[in-house]
Parts: sequence; structure tokens; C-alpha cells
Amino acid sequence: MALIRLARPALALLTLLSASASAQHHGAEAGKPQAAIPARVEVPLAEGAWRSLPRERVQASAHGQALDCSGVPLLSVLRQAGAMPEDALRGAQLARRVEVSARDGYRVTFSLAELDPTLGNRRVFLVDQCAGKALDQDSGPLRLIVPDDARPARGIRQIEQIVVLSP
Repeated sequence: MALIRLARPALALLTLLSASASAQHHGAEAGKPQAAIPARVEVPLAEGAWRSLPRERVQASAHGQALDCSGVPLLSVLRQAGAMPEDALRGAQLARRVEVSARDGYRVTFSLAELDPTLGNRRVFLVDQCAGKALDQDSGPLRLIVPDDARPARGIRQIEQIVVLSP
């Protein structure tokens, strides 16, 4: 009986130490503080806000029409806005999402984990030109293209707002 009384505190101490080590392993690196995660980040879309980022050519298909556009990766836009960290996502960052809204009320969502190159690595592009010209009123001024989606349902046109949200 005395042995059991002594074993309980030792077991509790081992459990506490194990939980602490696990939290350190899954949290920030030793000595590196974790940055606070904002509940909401509005991504600037004004003319020139992201134009300094490297542009890429994007080819896709939407509703039977071939698209040959140019724009910037959404990942780069999010990082420039401070809405997504440069490092691989961990912990609470994995629950955050990107909501894109159109002028007509249509909205689509991506998880940050889906966009993170070390996790989902989904390529999503914010484009402002197709066929060498600025997007017309029906498509622009901005649209998303998700070349690897099986259907173009998240290829939202007439983008009005991009917001990164925490649960």
C-alpha cells in the first residue's frame, strides 16, 4: 500500500513532464516566442497593394473556356499582408481560413493549411489580366484561379474582399 502511495505522485509528475515536453515539441521552437494570431486580417486589394510581388502566368479552364491569365499567388498576397506566416503553420494557425467575397455576394473559403506549401500546397492565384488585357467588368477587377480544382467553383470573379479569419 505504501508503494502505491509513493507511485501516484511520481506518475503524476511524469505525466506533467511528458505533457510539457509535448507542448514544447508542437509549439514554437525553443527560445522563439509565438506571435499573437490576429482574429481578423483584411487583405489590401487597392491598386498597387500587391503589384510588387512576382507575377506568374496561370492557365486553367472555367465553364468550357480556356483561360490564359497572369497574377500573383494568393499565398504571397497573404504573407505580404501579414495574414499568413512565412514559417510552416502550426497549432492554432491550422484552424484559420481565408474568405473571398465577390461583388454579387458569392463567397468561397480556403483553409490556410490548404495553401501552406508544407501541407496542402494548393496553388491559388489572384489575377487581374487574362489574354494580355485587364479583366473586364464582368470578371474583374480581380478574380481567383485555382488550376487544380476539379471544378472551377472557387474561381471567384469580381473580388471585393479577402479576409483571413480565426475561429
